Amino acid sequence: MIRSTCCIPLFPFTAKQPSFPRTQQRITSDLSSDRFTLRGGGGGGASAVVSSSGLRELVFVVNPQGANGRTAKEWKKLLPYLRSRLGKDCNVSESLTSGPSHAIDITREAIRDGADAVIAVGGDGTLHEVVNGFFWEGKPVGNLNSEASHSTALGLIPLGTGSDFARTFGWNNDPCEAVERIAKGMRSRVDVGVIDKEGKDLHYFINVADVHLSAKAGFYASKYKKFGNLCYVIGALQAFMGHHNRDMRIRVNGGEWEIYPQVTALCVGNAKYFGGGMKITPNAVPGNGNLEVVVLQDFKWYDFVLKLHKLYNGTHLSVNNATSRSVQSIEVEEISGSGSIYVQSDGEHLGFLPRKFQVLPGAIYIIS
Repeated sequence: MIRSTCCIPLFPFTAKQPSFPRTQQRITSDLSSDRFTLRGGGGGGASAVVSSSGLRELVFVVNPQGANGRTAKEWKKLLPYLRSRLGKDCNVSESLTSGPSHAIDITREAIRDGADAVIAVGGDGTLHEVVNGFFWEGKPVGNLNSEASHSTALGLIPLGTGSDFARTFGWNNDPCEAVERIAKGMRSRVDVGVIDKEGKDLHYFINVADVHLSAKAGFYASKYKKFGNLCYVIGALQAFMGHHNRDMRIRVNGGEWEIYPQVTALCVGNAKYFGGGMKITPNAVPGNGNLEVVVLQDFKWYDFVLKLHKLYNGTHLSVNNATSRSVQSIEVEEISGSGSIYVQSDGEHLGFLPRKFQVLPGAIYIIS
């Protein structure tokens, strides 16, 4: 494991907030209507818990390859301010990932060692791995200190390509504001989605999981991350080539199977946004104990061209062949059983149908 630890002096120097490129604009101009109150540890937001030494133990998981290397550059620029802002109250560890799934291992080790929080530094992919690190063999990872009175919280400094999860909270794509949230240390409960396939390990997601066209587009988009958010457009164009809508059957909350003909895409949202800002599951709230399922049926390529603005502003549920429902669990199968229908979660390719998606209410704390 590549792990470097930055021990913060008790009386650190004072640093000004670093300036970041103009391309790092506010994620959204007005998300006030999307804000919500998450369940806190005791009615309101729960305060951070400190270790016996009086200092909060924070582990920052950094993907240096994120955003085509931009994450490493901006993290290096942020560090002096972070040290100045957090140094009096926190012990800070910096862990650099060396490849796929490394963030999962780092997170599990940090939780077992009793970290107050594990903070994902990067995009939705890094966040996705950190969230999966909170679980092991279907159960939450536990602190090995039996006397511990608190659980490790999840934190986020959005420095990646998409940063779609942060949009649901109305957070700026500003790392200095993220440091301020971490400094305050307010905790709230957040739901987590889990994906199950017989014979496979459980997989967890915190943002959006999806099936068929959108999942295929995400698979292709991952190959063009060097182009920034343009990668999502390129991925969608490539996914449309040879695309065919497919008949599927679904079962909600363990009920009867239902037939959904000519499905173009099926999205399961714990939060609202994916694909670089598309508000695909506009009614999702990652703290209400439910997942929102949006199904697009019999869409043609020109439907996406004509209705793309609706996908971005979240008004696509008003068009024909777009439906939404709130669920605790949903099973999805392709009727023909071709084994070629893509599945992804938080932008990570997971394979192909069939799959079962369900919610774990209030599964982890998040620094909010």
